Amino acid sequence: MFKIKKYKLYNYLVFLFISSFVTACSVPTLVNKNANPQTPTNYTNQTDSTNSAKMNWKQYFNDENLVALIDTALKNNQELNITLQEIQIANNEVRIRKGEYLPFVDIATGAGVEKPSRYTSKGASDAMSEIEDGRKTPDPLQDYMIGAYASWEVDIWKKLRNAKKSAYLNYLSSIEGRNFLVTNIIAEIANSYYELLALDNQLDIINKNIEIQTNALRIVRLQKQAGKVTELAVKRFEAQLLNTKSLQFDILQDITVTENKINFLLGRYPQPIERNSTDFMASVPNTISAGIPSQLLSNRPDIKQAELKLAATKLDIAVAKANFYPSLRLTAGLGLRAFNPTFLVKAPESILYSLAGDLAAPLINRNAIKANYLTANSKQIQAIYDYERTILNGYLEVTNQLSYIDNLQQKYDLETQQVEALNQATTISNDLFQATRADYMEVLLTQRDVLEAKVELINTKMQQMNAIVNVYRALGGGWN
Repeated sequence: MFKIKKYKLYNYLVFLFISSFVTACSVPTLVNKNANPQTPTNYTNQTDSTNSAKMNWKQYFNDENLVALIDTALKNNQELNITLQEIQIANNEVRIRKGEYLPFVDIATGAGVEKPSRYTSKGASDAMSEIEDGRKTPDPLQDYMIGAYASWEVDIWKKLRNAKKSAYLNYLSSIEGRNFLVTNIIAEIANSYYELLALDNQLDIINKNIEIQTNALRIVRLQKQAGKVTELAVKRFEAQLLNTKSLQFDILQDITVTENKINFLLGRYPQPIERNSTDFMASVPNTISAGIPSQLLSNRPDIKQAELKLAATKLDIAVAKANFYPSLRLTAGLGLRAFNPTFLVKAPESILYSLAGDLAAPLINRNAIKANYLTANSKQIQAIYDYERTILNGYLEVTNQLSYIDNLQQKYDLETQQVEALNQATTISNDLFQATRADYMEVLLTQRDVLEAKVELINTKMQQMNAIVNVYRALGGGWN
């Protein structure tokens, strides 16, 4: 009867053990979603695959001063150097993950002494035992040891290898993040540089208008002496001149701020920015070849970064899934141990070794493993949406900038005609005023209008140059 119960108990324990493994290995069902990398076939009706993003930034920007500034920034920019350290950190993470699926081997040495109580099992046993024939066990008993110990988790389910691959993809993603930062730094410096050239030209226009208005004020004062105008006209011309003079200080402050913005990007303290502003208004924007939208997937670093992060999250799911399955760990040890250092070399008596294998599966902590698995799946879905959003954002940025370039050209042509018309109106109003055939207010209004129109024309030229920079960035240029 006792044997029958013992046999049933053994079967029950085996069944319980197998059921625990089966329960531990069951995996929750996930919500699946696939990324959609499709883009429209073209931006406009053109299907030419020629892409300006393939052009190196040193060729794209033909201003030597601008090229020198960008080159300095790529060496000294603090944010870029911080990102380089993040890349190094990601690379170290790859090495850590790679080491996890290789055997761990430790070398250890030690020494100690032990004096067990005589009235204990160990103390009584030592007192009655002999180390050698006729030689009692030493009391106290010394202990010397030297050996090597190894442990290795057998990567049955590729958990450790997938973790290493995921870390490697994150490392590649950090490199693409650095490339995207380079693109943005180049674009920011170029935009600030063109803004600086525009401010120089605006300051030059204001100074020329100050000279013109000073002459006009002198003429008005002479006419007042001749009785042709009143003191009111003199004061209005004087007020106009003072207003124009005040504008130059706003421009000077903007120049200081813009120069320091460039200096910050270059990683240096304030100093003058070398530049040549004389030919700014005559500069012709580069001709842009946008190529086809599918090229964004390989040209834009932020899209490539999102793609690599997505691939990493897929592997993270595989790693989290492997936690449901049993793990096999092997441990081994080999060394020498003796109560006297001189006995360590006496083999085989001083040799010790061990070899063991453990197979374990999660049972109690399944909720935590399940939560980690579901979290990994949610992060993958997030990465899919981020990838699709990044593609959409890239496409929209290119289309917006291409449209902006066309509209700015139309705007610039019309404003050029406006400035020409107002220049003629200024000449006519001055002639009529000197001939007392026009009121002084017409002269003042015309002078104000031509100044505003010239400043606006310079702004439009700056916007044109910035649009060329921004479409180059939007296409994914600048990092290669």
